[in-house]
Amino acid sequence: MILEVDPETMMVEIKRYVAVEDCGTVINPLILEGQIHGGISMGIGNAYYEKLHFDENGQLLNASLADYLIVTSYEMPLRLEVGHWETPAPSNDLGSKGVGEAGAIPVPALFAAAVQNALQDYDFEVLETPLSPNRLYELLRDSKARKNEGRV
Repeated sequence: MILEVDPETMMVEIKRYVAVEDCGTVINPLILEGQIHGGISMGIGNAYYEKLHFDENGQLLNASLADYLIVTSYEMPLRLEVGHWETPAPSNDLGSKGVGEAGAIPVPALFAAAVQNALQDYDFEVLETPLSPNRLYELLRDSKARKNEGRV
């Protein structure tokens, strides 16, 4: 993942995303592509927006889709580069395996590492996701405060 972070707004734009998946024998390439794209979309949501917010009494504050942010086509990369590695599964006659997990599971860690790399001049460490623009701004603000206090 290659991305850019606007230092003023902390908005993230994914410039390039490459994924390789081993689903065993490819049976239907169109369904395969859709599964991978959907997995990546879910992973970006987990990395960038999707967080449950609770008040001090444990009441969920974003229980509806009006309040719970999800990824839209705007946050998705313009083009996803997908490669296929075919290692047929020995456990079934078709040689097929599951698909889509590689798009969803590693994305938060990948996203955090890419954001860390993009903001390396700001001297703070990314240790969490999701990394919404608001949360990135808070991390940057806290890092600057620690630096000004001489704790970094």
